[in-house]
Amino acid sequence: MNNDQATPAGLAALRGAFDMDDDGESALGWAAVHAFEAKHGIVLPEPYRTFVAEVTDGSYSGPPEYRLMSLAELPEDGGDDGQGRDLSRPFPLTEAWLWEDDPRPAEEIDPVVERVFDHGSVVLGTDGCGMNWHLVVTGPHRGHIWHITGEGAVPFGAEFGFTTSAAGFAGWVGHWAAQKEWFDAEQGHATGARVG
Repeated sequence: MNNDQATPAGLAALRGAFDMDDDGESALGWAAVHAFEAKHGIVLPEPYRTFVAEVTDGSYSGPPEYRLMSLAELPEDGGDDGQGRDLSRPFPLTEAWLWEDDPRPAEEIDPVVERVFDHGSVVLGTDGCGMNWHLVVTGPHRGHIWHITGEGAVPFGAEFGFTTSAAGFAGWVGHWAAQKEWFDAEQGHATGARVG
């Protein structure tokens, strides 16, 4: 997975998945992307970075179920106004974690769960009921997509065993464009968390 360059072929595939033909009018533009990155102390991973700058900043067609959100947007069911979010702090997980089944005391779990929601990721969109898709922008999983719910968090990509598609934004969009179920591979049951 290349987080540093967007290839012309990769961008063409993304543009085709969204059937974009507005000559970039729905895109955010490079000045706005650079301003967002400077404000948050990050560099967005590719190809998402070029996608929002040159292709489109959000899409009502999806993914996920309730549309691809714009870069700075948060879902209405996010719980707060995003004031506690810090994109420059590393996303804390490197493997799936179902905190709902974790036997440790809440005092130990809650601070990590808070960081999962608030540190190192932008929200791509929601499938409703607090089931949100995040793109990790800092930390060891930079460039990976995570499905984060009130019960736990799962990385997206064949290497993690929950889906047959490639990891990252392009793999996630390609999976959606092929109209596959999100979790189309044999699922394991993860209860532990590797905090990065």
